[in-house]
Amino acid sequence: MTYVLVHSPSVGPLTWAPVAARLGGAVVPRITGLHPPFWQAVAGTVGAAIDRTPPGEPVVLVAHSNAGLFVPAIVEVSPRPVAACLFVDASLPALDPPTPVVSPGRLTFLHALVEDDGRLPPWTRWFDEADVAPMFPDDATRAAVAAEEPRLPIAYYEEAVPAPAGWDDRPCGYLLFGPPYEAVAADATDRGWTVGVIPGRHLHQLVDPGAVAEWIGGFPPG
Repeated sequence: MTYVLVHSPSVGPLTWAPVAARLGGAVVPRITGLHPPFWQAVAGTVGAAIDRTPPGEPVVLVAHSNAGLFVPAIVEVSPRPVAACLFVDASLPALDPPTPVVSPGRLTFLHALVEDDGRLPPWTRWFDEADVAPMFPDDATRAAVAAEEPRLPIAYYEEAVPAPAGWDDRPCGYLLFGPPYEAVAADATDRGWTVGVIPGRHLHQLVDPGAVAEWIGGFPPG
């Protein structure tokens, strides 16, 4: 089994690195230098990474956060069949696509943060320190993650992502860490997916990579 761990374009591959180290042969594509249409660039980057994985190994897509929206597009362009899809504290593609990258309310919030060059500050600077600091296990990890955070253009968040029919005709699952994704996990339950919970904050894969890797390594069940 080859696990392809997809990070949100709002952060970088270090957010998956500790888990990847515990999953033999896991791949973490580096999603950087995106250009519009952004969803197409993400799918192409991950598809190219899948093409470099060992032939014959089943591929499991594992998407964190905002990366969940791109899973259908990745499935469509993948040069190898995708055996299963797992969403980790992630957004889900809408049942009636295309799916806006963010809600109208979140887009209004982001427009207020846009700087003079049309780009946003790094993701961890969007929030209060009291909310950001507990997501990291230590200052060194936080500094390393912050160092690779991009400044995405607001246009990235203004896109809507298509979801081709049949992308979920394979085992799908959801791993919840906690607020504010409980409603999304409930949606996954309603879709009949396997759903698990490891209580934590949004970057819990950095805080307890062993537990997260163990859960991922058992997916799909059976």
